[in-house]
Amino acid sequence: MSEPSSSRLPHDAAAGLPPPAAGAVADRAAVPDGVDAGRVRAGLLRARRAVDRHAAALTRLDAVLGDGDHGDNLATGFRAVEELLDRTPLDAPPGELLRAVGHRLVATVGGASGPLYGTAFLEAGFRAGDAQRLDADLIAAMLVAAADGLARRGRCAIGDKTILDTLRPAADAFAATVERGGSAIDAQAAALSAARRGMRSTGPLIARRGLALRLGERSIGPRDPGAVSCLVLLLALAER
Repeated sequence: MSEPSSSRLPHDAAAGLPPPAAGAVADRAAVPDGVDAGRVRAGLLRARRAVDRHAAALTRLDAVLGDGDHGDNLATGFRAVEELLDRTPLDAPPGELLRAVGHRLVATVGGASGPLYGTAFLEAGFRAGDAQRLDADLIAAMLVAAADGLARRGRCAIGDKTILDTLRPAADAFAATVERGGSAIDAQAAALSAARRGMRSTGPLIARRGLALRLGERSIGPRDPGAVSCLVLLLALAER
């Protein structure tokens, strides 16, 4: 069972995602010392556009392992997120925005990905609290909370061929870099690199969760569509 052609996906050789930035200049432009609500809004709107661009490819990938609607469902959800942002006061803090996004994704994204992504955004928002700006330490805690929440909701672990195979390595790498005294710029670069490796790792895995579970060893080969869409979202939120 072969994976969809890379020409039909974004630009990573087999999973079709944008290549890593060539140098630190792009990273320095992407990660400020603190992230305010305006940057969170901008990131969410980039995520909406990124999901739209890759929806058809994600759905084709899901047709191999699932029920063939992952990209379409996610596009519907992020269109609803854009409508939500239009109605949310501009002075709403980042955590409030993320919690609202989580609720909206749970309500509008069909299949398993709605509750999973919704829970991740909710947990990140709860961890952000009422902070007006998100520094590197807080972002690290938010990413870990998002991964923990998604793992609980999905009852999944690394190696199960799910969204978590992308999100958990990204969260752990960001947190570890910050803990070592690295900058937010370094932490973002480490997180995105780890996310790419995690997404790529899902190819040779046997699915242990979701509809792909029924395929057994036939699920080996294609990358998990949720792991791919997670990288799409992380790249968009990080301005990459």
